[in-house]
Amino acid sequence: MVLAQLGGSISRALQQMSNATVIDEKVLKECLNEITRALVQADVQFKLVCDMQTNIKKIVNLEDLAAGHDKRKIIQQAVFKELCKMLDAGKPSFTPKKGKPSVVMFVGLQGSGKTTTCTKYAYYHQKKGWKPALVCADTFRAGAFDQLKQNATKAKIPFYGSYMESDPVKIAVDGVERFKKENCDLIIVDTSGRHKQEAALFEEMRQVSEATKPDLVIFVMDSSIGQAAFDQAQAFKQSVAVGAVIVTKMDGHAKGGGALSAVAATKSPVIFIGTGEHMDEFEVFDVKPFVSRLLGMGDWSGFMDKIHEVVPMDQQPELLQKLSEGNFTLRIMYEQFQKILKMGPISQVFSMLPGFSAELMPKGREKESQAKIKRYMTMMDSMTNEELDSSNPKIMNESRIMRIARGAGRQVREVMEMLEEYKRLAKIWSKMKGLKFPKKGDMSALSRNMNAQQMGGMGGLQNLMKQMGSAKDMMGMFGDGN
Repeated sequence: MVLAQLGGSISRALQQMSNATVIDEKVLKECLNEITRALVQADVQFKLVCDMQTNIKKIVNLEDLAAGHDKRKIIQQAVFKELCKMLDAGKPSFTPKKGKPSVVMFVGLQGSGKTTTCTKYAYYHQKKGWKPALVCADTFRAGAFDQLKQNATKAKIPFYGSYMESDPVKIAVDGVERFKKENCDLIIVDTSGRHKQEAALFEEMRQVSEATKPDLVIFVMDSSIGQAAFDQAQAFKQSVAVGAVIVTKMDGHAKGGGALSAVAATKSPVIFIGTGEHMDEFEVFDVKPFVSRLLGMGDWSGFMDKIHEVVPMDQQPELLQKLSEGNFTLRIMYEQFQKILKMGPISQVFSMLPGFSAELMPKGREKESQAKIKRYMTMMDSMTNEELDSSNPKIMNESRIMRIARGAGRQVREVMEMLEEYKRLAKIWSKMKGLKFPKKGDMSALSRNMNAQQMGGMGGLQNLMKQMGSAKDMMGMFGDGN
């Protein structure tokens, strides 16, 4: 069961319970059984699932609840809380500081995506102002240094390794010393992996760790390893001081529950998840927004962070003003398409919005979706200012449509399709009219408001979706490659 299906199964179980006329023990049991089945199929360790079910039953004692209590809301909040607890290590990981040299050592089995993840981690921090460097201490896998060298060169990150030296400890020590002298403040050491857990792997890890004295050891885990996740993570934790976990290949093609069991095994937080092969397909992991997105409830703070990354500060109040006014023109649609293309993978961006899941935006369709947006933008490039700035769709008569099609080199039916999508989006945009947006681009209050609506249970979620419009309508624009 892929991660999106897991979220969909839990959401459906909660929805079915919410639709029940009376919430009694039978309805609660059916709901919990469905959630348990979904988690076990997703390879979450069976004991963790049983503990979660027991805890929810303790929280939700229907006999003790007074008549005035909202039983649906209490059950939904309990499920949300327990899923968060399952993923929460209860303590933060070490955080590197700019200007002060930190050594971070990566460990994991071969094939987990460790070397690629090292580069992603370095690239992420480089964009944030750190001066990272990569050290290849993997002398076991043929081609490991070549891979790291290629990745680092592409990301313009300094690297160190050797084709001649076979001792990983010496390479690690030499690399760390070199980059400390060069005033790098984030030195990342990539260690050897194996196809399976074995004494030689753990001994080598211990030696590299003792020699380099890392500030943080990150365990990299492939999300598809299944029920072996718990035992594997525990074995690494017993050999080296694992302080954080990065879960790779969370791109909709693999089971995710098993890897999430690593939190319980290592008592260390997941700090990032890899969502694809590209350098920018790497997300900071935050428990509550992740669970919220897993259940199709969205992540407003993450979405607004994305907006802040691509919308200049001086333009943010203008964008929020347009949202609150509810007047949607073709020019606004064009501008928003530009921002969406800058935000990164479309499925990643839209998974942050309430009601959107990877089931509505299948992984692997991003190129088609982006191509469609670009086609629409080409058509809009052939429009006049009057056409772009009008919020009246009736202005687009037959002669205008034919002129736009000729100018863009597209067929009339494609222009008609684009205008239909504009009408659909305009309808959704109008639902946001009157929303109170904070001034000066501060979205924390809006995020709290949206999160409060999400935690209001399915009723609150349905109200939010009514406010936002139909998810399927909005996603229809991106869902096929016509």
